[in-house]
Amino acid sequence: MDTPAQKIENDISQIVSHARELLEVTADATEQHVKEVRDRLSGALDGGRSLIRRFKDRASSGTHACDLAMHENPYLATGVAVGVGALIGYLAVRGSRHCER
Repeated sequence: MDTPAQKIENDISQIVSHARELLEVTADATEQHVKEVRDRLSGALDGGRSLIRRFKDRASSGTHACDLAMHENPYLATGVAVGVGALIGYLAVRGSRHCER
């Protein structure tokens, strides 16, 4: 089963594949407008690829930092997780009581 991130990556890869195919099909087109659109599409694909690479790098470094912080402060991480869980539980119970009225 794909995670949401994998699904997004697959969708983006499919879009890029279709766009590259469109560029190949219109390679012989001579109209100036078609050439301008092809150039913009090619630039957008390159920019998108760069953006995805930066996003992956940031997500990876964020994950690494979170993992490192949890290993350095396991009790604090556990306490925060318990506190957040308790808060969510309190709000859920309070919300369900409010709905019964």
